[in-house]
Amino acid sequence: MSMVGNLRKVANLARRSRRRVDLSHPARSPLGSTVVNCVVYRDGVRRPGTDSVKEAVRHARRHRGEFVWLGLHEPSEEEFAGVAELFGLHPLAVEDAVHAHQRPKVEQYGDVLFAVFKTVTYVEHAELTATSEVVDTGEIMVFTGPDFVVTVRHGRHGSLGPLREDLEADPRHLAKGPSAVLHAIADHVVDDYVTVADAVQNDIDQVETDVFSARGSRGADAGRIYQLKRELLELKRAVIPLARPLDRLATEPRNSIDKEIQAYFRDVADHLTRVTEQITAFDALIDSILQAHLAQVAVAQNDDARKITAWAAIIAVPTMICGVYGMNFDHMPELRWRFGYPLVLTVIATACFLLHRGFKRNGWL
Repeated sequence: MSMVGNLRKVANLARRSRRRVDLSHPARSPLGSTVVNCVVYRDGVRRPGTDSVKEAVRHARRHRGEFVWLGLHEPSEEEFAGVAELFGLHPLAVEDAVHAHQRPKVEQYGDVLFAVFKTVTYVEHAELTATSEVVDTGEIMVFTGPDFVVTVRHGRHGSLGPLREDLEADPRHLAKGPSAVLHAIADHVVDDYVTVADAVQNDIDQVETDVFSARGSRGADAGRIYQLKRELLELKRAVIPLARPLDRLATEPRNSIDKEIQAYFRDVADHLTRVTEQITAFDALIDSILQAHLAQVAVAQNDDARKITAWAAIIAVPTMICGVYGMNFDHMPELRWRFGYPLVLTVIATACFLLHRGFKRNGWL
């Protein structure tokens, strides 16, 4: 089990090390602190940068086959108001995009499709403790229209810079328009689910090893197991509700989604189903590990109680005899007997020896 866990760790570290630097970080964006990037694409090819969002939208609407991709990071209501007016976004969708904390969903407002995805990332930790953060979540809201894509990201992770680079490396796919971007984001999010699920499995394997090790209940901690279950619950809240929206994207006919792209959503939905099954199995396994740990604790406590009882019974013999002869009555013949003292010591030693032997034979000591 430990060898498999180590192999998974090596694979995950290698996968993470291949990730590229996001060149569209807000700190380096010339368009403002909220705007991560604003790019116009024509036939899948990126056009030279523009001076403002309005200029990019104006250019995309003047030329057929072009669309603009605007990326935002945690905009305020005031900052997003102009964007909403420029693209004609529905007020309800705008409210969801600004305030975040939404369930994964897909909604249609006229010719604008609004999708919400929960992003997840694995939080590295040297050792799992009762307070360790294992899974960190965020959100990506996507507005797609005939000639635009607006992405709103919430959270410390989930950068779309590397995804943008991958799409730009495949102009033929990107030429299918905003629906190609929507599919790429959904696929990217689900791939992260797979990565996080594999990493969480390493923690589960470690906890399982501790519980069933030679140290048993003393080698594990119920707080660690419970914390892992809570973090897994957060992962479930991100993954499982996405099944229905993806199914709708893959099966329901929509003018805003290219028919060829719709087939790709079925593949993403299939990957999500496998991750969902994996997480559900994790949940059941953690429940079993927790129950096994609690049973081991109960057995260990029972063993300790039996040992305490056995030693109390052994100690009771000399206590009782010494108590009898410590009452100092005048008429106690044994007190004047020459062999009384050694005889009492012999009786005490013999009784304690026999009790110890009997308790040990029955497994109490």
